[in-house]
Amino acid sequence: MGSLSAELEAVLPALVELRRDLHREPELAYAEHKTAARVASFLAGSALQLRTGLAGTGIVAEIAGAAAPALLMRVDMDGLPIQEAGEADYRSRVPGAMHACGHDGHTAIGAVAARLLAQRPAGPVRVLFQPAEEGEGGAQAMVRAGVMDGIDLAVGIHLWNELPLGTIGVKPGPLMAAVDRLRIRIHGRGGHGAQPQRVADPIVATAHVVTALQSVVSREVSPLQSAVVTIAAVHGGDAFNVIPDQVTLLGTLRTFDPELRAALPERIRRLADGVAAGLKCRAEVEVSAGNPAVINDAGVAALARRAALRVVGAAGVVEPEPTMGGEDMAVYFQRAPGCFVFIGSANPERGLDQPHHSPRFDFDEAALGIGCQFLLEVAAEARGWRPTERP
Repeated sequence: MGSLSAELEAVLPALVELRRDLHREPELAYAEHKTAARVASFLAGSALQLRTGLAGTGIVAEIAGAAAPALLMRVDMDGLPIQEAGEADYRSRVPGAMHACGHDGHTAIGAVAARLLAQRPAGPVRVLFQPAEEGEGGAQAMVRAGVMDGIDLAVGIHLWNELPLGTIGVKPGPLMAAVDRLRIRIHGRGGHGAQPQRVADPIVATAHVVTALQSVVSREVSPLQSAVVTIAAVHGGDAFNVIPDQVTLLGTLRTFDPELRAALPERIRRLADGVAAGLKCRAEVEVSAGNPAVINDAGVAALARRAALRVVGAAGVVEPEPTMGGEDMAVYFQRAPGCFVFIGSANPERGLDQPHHSPRFDFDEAALGIGCQFLLEVAAEARGWRPTERP
């Protein structure tokens, strides 16, 4: 398992207790008021310099230090609009909301790491408790609040049920995909379902558009590149015998390569326009840019790997597969080199291996200590880091 310091071993019960408290009271994006208050209370009385209320509920805990590389360590606080199906004693008490992605664990790890770092010469370190990671612009809001001012490098963690407990995933380069939102409106001319010859049927056009979009990746993207075009929702019509005027499609685009990301919207417009026009309809395509891809800096990844080796040893440090899931940690990496790291948290023998965003999601709490120790080691490594460092 992990190699934990004596000071961390002593506070492990408090770490688990804090995580369970947060799990019982999940709060959605920008509504993390109880969560923020619990974090502030936990950090009160330490030598940390606290700034609260950033972007509404965000918190920064600052550890002062001599002139040295300034490190940002970011954790996220928000839950998801999912009804929890688990039976743990600490299951969510909030109807329709739960921590289904490990953010309760991240917050607890960050809070305990901040308290421990405040007791040692570890600065300058800035621990950021971010609201609204789940696609709601939390990172952008925190950057506007000035959290990246003076920062030289950034590190983030994510408890990861795709990796077994006792491992830490560190990978230089692309790790998580850019996330863009797709909306297509197919405009037709509605009428009676018994007289299809007198209408321009957007339902039929929609079916052909959805099918044709599958060729964007298979025929317009190199097999050596990764991309996803997913249609996840179709809305149109209300009656069994009425052809509607319009159908709306919602979906997502996922890419790693910036040039491919920029090219996909036009390819989708061309295809949707042509297919719809061939069926006497019109396609209106909107692509809303979300978070960029998480691209880990090679130098900071080397630093993170050294820290991970001290926690789980060579056998426990792995290079994870990239995922088409997205993360707004990428926003911070646009302003400072950084590395996002996966903390293995799955334990199939205990049934703790359900996927993220599942109503049955949970993780092995032994991963909390590993994640916290990793942040402590990162802070120690960062004191000697230089921006030009490469592996």
